[in-house]
Amino acid sequence: MRNVPKAFDDKFKSPQEGFDLLISQLGEFSEDELNAVKKAYEFASEAHKNQTRLSGEPYIMHPLAVSVIIASLGMDCASVIAAMLHDTVEDTGVTVEDIRTEFGETAAELVDGLTKIKNVPTKTEDAAEDAVWLDPTRVKQQQQAENIRKMLLAMNKDIRVIIVKLADRLHNMRTLMFKPEQRRREIALETIEIYAPIAHRLGIRPIKDELEDLSISYLDPVAYKEICDSLEKQSRSRREFLDDIQERIAVRAREIVPNAQVSGRIKSAHGIYRKMYMQNKNFDQIYDIYAVRIIVDTVIDCYNCLGIIHDMFTPIPGRFKDYISNPKANMYQSLHTTVLGREGIPFEVQIRTWEMHRTAEYGIAAHWKYKLGINGGNSDLDERRLSWVRQLLENQKDSEDVEDIVNTIKTDLVTEEVYVFTPKGEVFSMPMGSTVIDFAYAIHSEVGNKMVGAKVDGKIVPIDYKVNTGEIVEIITSSQQGKGPSRDWLNIVKTSQARSKIKQWYKREKREENIETGKAETEREFRRNFIRLTDEEFTPFLEKIAVRQHCKTVDDFYAAIGYGGISLTKLMPRIKEDYLKLTKLNEPPVIKPPVKKKTKSKEGVIVEGIDNCLIKFSRCCNPLPGDEIIGFITRGHGVSIHTRKCTNVPEDISEAAEPERWIKAYWDKNVKEEFKCTLQLTCLNRIGLLADISGMLANMHLNINEISTRPTKDGRVSIFLTVSLNGIEHLNTTVKKLEAIQGVLAIERTGI
Repeated sequence: MRNVPKAFDDKFKSPQEGFDLLISQLGEFSEDELNAVKKAYEFASEAHKNQTRLSGEPYIMHPLAVSVIIASLGMDCASVIAAMLHDTVEDTGVTVEDIRTEFGETAAELVDGLTKIKNVPTKTEDAAEDAVWLDPTRVKQQQQAENIRKMLLAMNKDIRVIIVKLADRLHNMRTLMFKPEQRRREIALETIEIYAPIAHRLGIRPIKDELEDLSISYLDPVAYKEICDSLEKQSRSRREFLDDIQERIAVRAREIVPNAQVSGRIKSAHGIYRKMYMQNKNFDQIYDIYAVRIIVDTVIDCYNCLGIIHDMFTPIPGRFKDYISNPKANMYQSLHTTVLGREGIPFEVQIRTWEMHRTAEYGIAAHWKYKLGINGGNSDLDERRLSWVRQLLENQKDSEDVEDIVNTIKTDLVTEEVYVFTPKGEVFSMPMGSTVIDFAYAIHSEVGNKMVGAKVDGKIVPIDYKVNTGEIVEIITSSQQGKGPSRDWLNIVKTSQARSKIKQWYKREKREENIETGKAETEREFRRNFIRLTDEEFTPFLEKIAVRQHCKTVDDFYAAIGYGGISLTKLMPRIKEDYLKLTKLNEPPVIKPPVKKKTKSKEGVIVEGIDNCLIKFSRCCNPLPGDEIIGFITRGHGVSIHTRKCTNVPEDISEAAEPERWIKAYWDKNVKEEFKCTLQLTCLNRIGLLADISGMLANMHLNINEISTRPTKDGRVSIFLTVSLNGIEHLNTTVKKLEAIQGVLAIERTGI
């Protein structure tokens, strides 16, 4: 089991022990609520009684663990019941109506929302009869995108749905070791790209931190172990250092702020990993591994404590951040400063009020934990906290490309942000990498549509200038009617909000231009893909495609391409398939002369003159479809297949010791098998290299059979990688992708 710190205790060995743990965390529940939770447990136990998990334990252990996490967050009774019953509708014969009857409307709606997230139909199902053309990667991306859209819709209706979903994903990540390796990596990648950012935006820090740590432990186990080992080595000295610092700060701070509470914390493994990988730092160069947290009663006390800290220690320039005046997008507020102690060890100090601390630890869940209710407390804060959900849905409603929403999650929910000011002093939080165009659309869509230029700190900047924290940005607009944004901006902007507003403007204002642009792009793509149709064939052919994309007419289809709602490039595989069917249908039948019966293939290889013989692929060269091959008749073991260039194959067969044992062989045209191929990568030795390589191969859906590393004398590292490929072209594509990874110097195909 990986050494990942847990924010919530879900350790129990039996269902009864788990239920007792759950009840112990529901101290503020009324007797009626406790009875309802007990009833839900008995209901779920009966529904799942014949089911087990991959670990072999009773299935009820999973909903119990999810319920414990939800209870730890301080959520309400309906949320705990929904957590207990969240798998019953999908995995058993229970219906939503059954839950509504037994547990009420609210619990039923939450379970229904969770079930809909899992059971996601995709647009590809409309063409199931033509499934042969589908790209599996494309289908998977569409399914993931539709899943995220469903989650956002459920969140917009009741935020408790996604909180339970996050708890469900957290427990699944804790038990991920029972899944196959490839599936573990896929789930970990999805978790760190989708679920952890959502937990971050909702402000639920413990879930976000643990999801990230668990994900990185599967995606880059070597780097993760190095970080854990480094932390472990410094465990005792770190504790002594933090205890000393805490005591000194507490004594000094309480002279001015009597109620100040001082505590220490260690940065999460993923937080350290990101700094080492993203900023190319080693462990000793990370300043905020250690942190001291000061919690006080008022905002004034926060700034008083800041003065005390800067008087006691030397502040490091450029390392002070005021998130009280400029809160993060998830409403996180705190003062951060990094200082040097007398020992020369840098450490971070976080200063916040108790209310800020509740928001930082529990985010949106604090409403239930502290009995505020979702409409209690600061309703304006609630509105801002959830506005990003509605904004994401609004940005996606005009897009025909479902994968846009995946890219949105990966950009708009990133943790890194910059804070930019208008000339009037209004501050805007933007994702890092945002341009002045993004800033203009963040102010208002009309400002973006009328933008002609920008000034940063009083100086004119290019239209693709990326804004930085603290800059004052002035957007220059034009009153000229109908000018509008440029189509090129779609390739410049960072945020989905800006991209969506640009598309909406073109959709609304430039229909005729969109039609012309879309028509020209369609004709260009058809020529590039050698799709040639007569005038009589062209319109019916496009009408069929338009209907499939939910467009009423061909002009609507052209317009959607023109304003960016449809990506023609992504449709081309299906269009080419349709074209091939059409051309075959119109071709006159060809009468072929009788052909000589071919020798049957075995394992995708045809051996001349031999049927149904045992085939063995030589491990000295690992042949792939596309290689020139030759067979060698072995005594009692069938035919061994080598590449013609293998070192064990004589250049001149006639001069071989036993030339009669060498036999002609070639690949079957319809070979569908996958074959193992071993590659030796010579690389620079850096943190995160294996994660990049494994992540790229996972994205290509390649199965990694074996992987090993060996340091070289010159300080580099050799990585031996055995993957399953379907031919030489597949190998060449894989090699090109690997060569593009930072630090990969050379790649050589080898045997074993």
